[in-house]
Amino acid sequence: MSWSAIIANLQTFKPADLFDVLIIAFVIYQLLGFINRTRAGQLAKGFIVILAIYAVAGLFKMRTVLWLLENVLQVGVLSLVIVFQPEIRRALEQMGQTDQWAAKLFHNRHNDPSLRGKWRSAIIAICDAAERLSETKTGALIVLERRTNLSEIIRTGTLVNSEVNPEVLGTIFYEGTPLHDGAVIIEDGMLKAAGCVLPLSNNLDFGKDMGTRHRAGLGIAENSDAIAIVVSEETGIISVAKNGVLIRHFDRQGLYTRLLEDLLPKEPAAAKAKPTTLDRLRAALRLGF
Repeated sequence: MSWSAIIANLQTFKPADLFDVLIIAFVIYQLLGFINRTRAGQLAKGFIVILAIYAVAGLFKMRTVLWLLENVLQVGVLSLVIVFQPEIRRALEQMGQTDQWAAKLFHNRHNDPSLRGKWRSAIIAICDAAERLSETKTGALIVLERRTNLSEIIRTGTLVNSEVNPEVLGTIFYEGTPLHDGAVIIEDGMLKAAGCVLPLSNNLDFGKDMGTRHRAGLGIAENSDAIAIVVSEETGIISVAKNGVLIRHFDRQGLYTRLLEDLLPKEPAAAKAKPTTLDRLRAALRLGF
């Protein structure tokens, strides 16, 4: 493209065009956030696959496939609206909270250095609590939120909003307390809620010696990127569910190492600052030059 064409395009540019692009970008951003908040990532991937097949069918004039997919898409859009009606209503309500838009757009809590200290303290408390609960064979289910938002799960329980410490976790899971049967949700290194209900896994290869807590821990790990820590009430064995896989027989040190690797990965070493002229002069004076 020649410079004259570029200048001509710039002359025809209107402020309304910029707003047009910004609005579309904002809608796409909100749509991706909605998919992330409702754990509908797998559904979105399936929808993208269908669209890709539809494009290929249109390119090669596959009339039968086109007819079938057109009917599926017509019914599918209506089905999505019905299935996700509560989430769509909640998303529209959140869009009305204009005071939170700036924080969502310009602040990424997952890269916030101030949270690393909270997570480190929470990991130590969780490992101490898991060890004590394992020794007394007290059943427990602790879920650590990562990037997938678990607000829907938190709504099923009782809000706590406290710091994580072994005493609080031990009290919550003590047999006979109102919240001991549910799951605890840890968000941003804080104990967000207790007594929460988790989706159960449909894994048919599940061991017979593992009960509902293990199935719930594996279920949340299958539906999100959260990490679930399960303490067996029968055996006291500590297990960790992550990415749809349940690993058993953790001790305190093994659990601590695993959580540090998953929640607090090592930061890249900062590049060593080059000495300034003033630094060189100070070093020379110290050496007697």
